[in-house]
Parts: sequence; structure tokens; C-alpha cells
Amino acid sequence: MHEVSVISNMVDAILRELDNYKVQRVEEVNIVIGDLTSLGPEQLEFAYEIVTKDTILEGSKLIIEREEVSVKCNECGYEGPAENLESDFFDHSIPVIACPKCGGGVDIVAGQACRVRDLNIVEAD
Repeated sequence: MHEVSVISNMVDAILRELDNYKVQRVEEVNIVIGDLTSLGPEQLEFAYEIVTKDTILEGSKLIIEREEVSVKCNECGYEGPAENLESDFFDHSIPVIACPKCGGGVDIVAGQACRVRDLNIVEAD
């Protein structure tokens, strides 16, 4: 379950940054997770609850924003969302890393994010 490792690293970075401020409490932590990361939202939330115990982040809400896969074609110039493969065998769609217009090779423009977007904090007096 690599979600625990990812959340642990995020929480460590947040706590280091919060050391620079007078913070009474943290209400929300907003993160962006790309569809290509294979990180499960439920697992991230569970790991967050465990990792933040006994820290200033304990009790804060983790808000996860999905970043869909977007591609740019090296051949026809298409730029936009990737096509998704749907299947009865999976509980989610799988992005096709090829141009949905011409089938050519693409560069991934979005969908690989794994970052803290912002925090909602209450400053100490």
C-alpha cells in the first residue's frame, strides 16, 4: 500500500512548512492526485487519519482533487483528454496513452500530479 508512504511524505513536508508559521490548527489539506498515480482516495484518507495522529494536522479534513489524464499528440497536434478504456473487469477506467484522434505517440500533459495544493489553517494569536 504505497498510499501510506505518499501520505507520510506529504505530512512530513506540511509539518516542516508549518513550523515557519504560528498555527493554531489546520482545518483542511487539499491535495491533487493524478489518475496515472494509481493512488486510491479511500486508502489515502485512511493513511492520512493514521499518519496525522498526535500532530497539528489531526482532525483536519483531507480533500482530494482528481487530475484527469491529458495528452498532446506529437503527430497531429491534438491536445486534450486521453481516451479511457472501460471494462467490466475493472472498477475504474484506464487511460489510453495514445492520441484519440490519430493513434500517434503523445506526451502526457496532466494526470501525474501528486502534490499539496493548499491548506486551510487557523493562525494562532
